[in-house]
Amino acid sequence: MNNSSNPDYLYDDTDDMCDSDEVARFGSIVIPFFLSVVITLSLMGNILVLIILALYENLKSVTNIFILNLAISDLIFTTGLPFWAIYHIWGWIFPESLCKAVTFVFFTGFYSSVLFLSIMTIYRYLAIVHPLSELSTLRVRCGILVSLALWIVSAGAAVPSLLYSSITEIRHTNEIDKGCEYEDILWETIGVCQQNVFFLAAFAVMAFCYIQILLKITRTRSQRRKRAVKLIFCIVAVFFLGWIPYNVIIFLKMLAKHVVPPFEACETSNQIEYAFHLCRLVAFSHCCLNPIFYAFVGVKFRSHLKLLLKRVSSRPAPVEKEQMRMQHLISQGSLY
Repeated sequence: MNNSSNPDYLYDDTDDMCDSDEVARFGSIVIPFFLSVVITLSLMGNILVLIILALYENLKSVTNIFILNLAISDLIFTTGLPFWAIYHIWGWIFPESLCKAVTFVFFTGFYSSVLFLSIMTIYRYLAIVHPLSELSTLRVRCGILVSLALWIVSAGAAVPSLLYSSITEIRHTNEIDKGCEYEDILWETIGVCQQNVFFLAAFAVMAFCYIQILLKITRTRSQRRKRAVKLIFCIVAVFFLGWIPYNVIIFLKMLAKHVVPPFEACETSNQIEYAFHLCRLVAFSHCCLNPIFYAFVGVKFRSHLKLLLKRVSSRPAPVEKEQMRMQHLISQGSLY
C-alpha cells in the first residue's frame, strides 16, 4: 500500500521504523473512493458548463472566455486524479514517461486554476471599481490573448515536474512500493516553494480586489452586479479555503524532511499523515465545485440549465421521430 503521491510532494514516513500500516490502509481505501466521486462530479459538471456555453452563451464576452478556460483547467486537473487513485492502491505501476506526463498535466491544471481565478477577480475589480478604465472593457481578442498567456505561464511553471519527476522507491513498514516523485531534493524543495509562492501571490491580489469591490458595491443598488460578484467570490473563497490547509501542510512536511529533525513520536508522525490526506482530499475537490456554484448562485446558468434539461427531456424517442418523418413524407407525397 502506498501512502504518498507525487503531485503533492508527499514524502515517505519520517521514521522508517514507525508502523504506518494504518495510514497506508486509510489512504488505499478512502482516497480512491473519494477521488472517484470527485472525478465523476467534475467530468459531469464541467462538461455541462462547456455545453451550456456552446448552446446558450457566446464567446463575445471576456467573462465567458475566462469561465470557459476555467472549466477546461478543471478538466485538465481532473485527468490526473485517476492515476493518483490507482497509485494509492498499488503504488506507481505505470511507465516513467507517464509519470512525467501525468505530473506535468496535473500541475498545469493547478496553476491555470489559480491564474484564471485571479484574472477573473482582477477583471471584475476593474469593471466595478474602475469602470471608465480601458482595461475594464477588454475586447474578446484581448481576452483570448490573456488566456493564451496564462496557459503558457501555467505550463512553464509545471515544466520542472516534467523534467525532474521519476519513479522512486517508497519505503513502508513491511514493504517497498514504487512512487512517482521528484528524484532530486533541490527540485522537490523548489516545487513546494513555487507552489506556495503562486498561491500566496494570488491570495494577496484577490484579497485586495475583493476588499475594494465590497467597498464599492455597498454604495450601489445594482442587483445584477452584486450577483456577479457573489458568484466569483464564492468560487474564489472555496478554492482558497480548500487549498490553504494543503499548502501549509506540504510546506511543513518539507521543513520536517529537509530543514528540521524528523518528528520523534511515531503517533505524531502518523497524525501528520492523516491530516495531510484529509487536506489533500478537500483541496482536490475544488475541480468539481465550480459548476455547483454556477448552478446555485448564477441565475443565468440556472435558467440555461433548465432549458437544456427541458430540451433533453422533450426530445422524441427514435421510434416517434421515425413515425413523424413518415407522416411528413406521406403528407408531402414524397413516397409516390
